[in-house]
Amino acid sequence: MNIAVAGTGYVGLVTGVCLAEKGHQVTCVDVDEAKVAKMQAGRSPIYEPGLEELMRANAARLAFTTDWAAAYKDAQVIFIGVGTPEKKDGSANLKYVYNVARQIADSVRSECVVVVKSTVPIGTNDKVEKFLRERARGVRLHVASNPEFLAQGTAVRDTLQPSRIVLGVEDAFSEQALRAVYEGFDAPVLVMNRRSAEMVKYASNDFLALKISYVNEIANLCESVGADIEDVTAGMGYDGRIGSRFLRAGIGYGGSCFPKDTKALSWLANFNDTEIKTVRAAIEVNENQKLKLLKKAKKYFPDGFDGVKVAMLGLTFKPGTDDLREAASLVNAAILLEDGARLQAWDPVGTENYKRFYPDQITYCDTIQQAITGADVCFIFTEWEEICRLSPKVYRQLMNKPIVLDGRNCYSLPACEEAGITYISVGRRPVEAGQ
Repeated sequence: MNIAVAGTGYVGLVTGVCLAEKGHQVTCVDVDEAKVAKMQAGRSPIYEPGLEELMRANAARLAFTTDWAAAYKDAQVIFIGVGTPEKKDGSANLKYVYNVARQIADSVRSECVVVVKSTVPIGTNDKVEKFLRERARGVRLHVASNPEFLAQGTAVRDTLQPSRIVLGVEDAFSEQALRAVYEGFDAPVLVMNRRSAEMVKYASNDFLALKISYVNEIANLCESVGADIEDVTAGMGYDGRIGSRFLRAGIGYGGSCFPKDTKALSWLANFNDTEIKTVRAAIEVNENQKLKLLKKAKKYFPDGFDGVKVAMLGLTFKPGTDDLREAASLVNAAILLEDGARLQAWDPVGTENYKRFYPDQITYCDTIQQAITGADVCFIFTEWEEICRLSPKVYRQLMNKPIVLDGRNCYSLPACEEAGITYISVGRRPVEAGQ
């Protein structure tokens, strides 16, 4: 099929490349000329394992352009995969969705299906269809909802091997077109109305956010009562009704989806005179959890961090991505710098993005060893494999004071005891050097 994709962020670019991998002819549209030129050269503008290789392998079926009129005019299916960032009140900003809708209405020359893949509030597809039909006189346009369920770091696999394909449609033409798009995919296809499909996305993401926040609260209680969160979650995970995924305690979730989608659903509920108390609680828990390590560190630095050399390991919100949106490291770095700390940081892929926030205030290091050398304290914000593989003994060898505050529980407690370091994690007993 001849497919166009609006937006080349995580959703749009991964969708376009994976559809090309399945044999479709795909044109990806973006307004950023430099970004388009980079993609035309076979380079991905985002860090996502396997994506750039697929771009090059499917170059004959992939095109990248800023010429939206040419891309949309003869497309059989047009996917909208642009961002829906959070507004100050927590609602979703739909400006970019409607910008694309306007371009589509002004360009298309034959009947086609416009597929909203961006995460949008319930009822948005109805409004987009009304907008398109009023503006695109003489051309029949259909609108369908097709939410994505990809995770950064595994986005290619999640798209090519999805757990399910949700089609939110209101007519047979849209359903037939989308079934043709996904004909080569081996996954359950769920057909429902558009509003239900929009809700599936929010309900799914927010449930996972709830699960993370719940486990973090249990972890905090474990510390108070002498239980070990890893033993607790192991016992929980064997229950098929609960499952073992998203039960890892830490310093909260981040990224482009969970923070934005929990706030958007909470806003939508309030706007419709209802309240989702569990989601609102998850938002509050997550914000507090990001500062958990910093609060614990004050035990060792009661006079503050002025002049203290602080190592930061991991800057992105999770491993496998260079995304910093809602990353715990950003919140903590701001407070540490304001308090006079001297920061030296390491991340395998997120450094260049981090420099946009702190170009000169932080010393960026090429290795973990360089980052922790001479440090008075070390904060672990992201569980990169390189960090998990590092022997805890290295901290004692290279740090000025071997105090490690681990927000992702990268190490076993016995290994840290053997290494002779002070090791503070989440939901587990503290390990104090010399005890």
